[in-house]
Amino acid sequence: MTTLTYLEAAVVGLVQGVTELFPISSLGHNVLIPALMGGSWAADLNVAEPESPYLAFIVGLHVATAIALLVYFWRDWVRITGGFFSSLRDRRVETADQRLAWMIVLATIPVGLVGLVAEHPFRVIFGKPIVAAVFLAVNGLILIAGERYRSRASLAADKRAAVSRQAELVMAGGRPAFPPGPGQPERGQPERDPVEADAIASDRRVSVVGYGKAIVIGSSQILALLAGISRDGVTMVTGMARGLAREDAARFAFLLSTPVILAAGVLKIPDLFGPLGSGIRGQILVGSILSGLGAYAAVRFLVRYLRTRTLTPFGIYCLVAGLASVVYLGFLK
Repeated sequence: MTTLTYLEAAVVGLVQGVTELFPISSLGHNVLIPALMGGSWAADLNVAEPESPYLAFIVGLHVATAIALLVYFWRDWVRITGGFFSSLRDRRVETADQRLAWMIVLATIPVGLVGLVAEHPFRVIFGKPIVAAVFLAVNGLILIAGERYRSRASLAADKRAAVSRQAELVMAGGRPAFPPGPGQPERGQPERDPVEADAIASDRRVSVVGYGKAIVIGSSQILALLAGISRDGVTMVTGMARGLAREDAARFAFLLSTPVILAAGVLKIPDLFGPLGSGIRGQILVGSILSGLGAYAAVRFLVRYLRTRTLTPFGIYCLVAGLASVVYLGFLK
């Protein structure tokens, strides 16, 4: 009978939390790490095995990752949730928060429906290490091509986002882009958190994209059912292809992924208390804590990183790691 060690739980939990938010596919890494390690790791951490305790473990990691996202974006979710219920109360959609709430609802429906029907067969059929390695390389090509062939609309949106961010900082009483000139007074303390002001400005920009484009962007998450394809990666690339600035595409991807990841975990929580979770609940707790911490650190880093930097380094990593894994698993192991 296979089980999970605390070392396996700690390593995979931390990797899951980071790779779920980084555009490098958490599922792909969950499949490849055990295969590359071999031995008991390959037996204990087989995601394609229907009765593997690894499945219950993954459930706990998903819930922890979703909680980390909710904690980081809690102000956004308070505004979005308020917008959703106020639109129901008033029977109209007018504000940015109301539009964004319905964009998230509509964009989540396609991946939710497909996930309910196809998650198990996709995991069993495509959750093989060599297949995950191939799709990881494909994910790298998607990220590289997404940056290389960005539309003019997306590039222009980057510039508008930078101007908007500066304007919000000035309005919030933050530090201006340049120090005050001779004779000009220094600004006082910020009247509003500049980070919150930046988030509000980003949500406003995303809210004008429209429901049709939001559904297209959200539907791209379906590709993440293939181990090796990153949910956030393909969502960011699709968002940029539909004219969003990179930083706005990233924020929208994180907001879209939160209910999907949470639902994937909550729907399978009974596995944690059934036979699959028997004897490994301590390992699940350790892995989940590390997964949540890793996810929070990852999203905090990425929100800042993607304001001025590209997805290309992640694409190169996926391409190299995927091809190297194909060579090792297919020819050397």
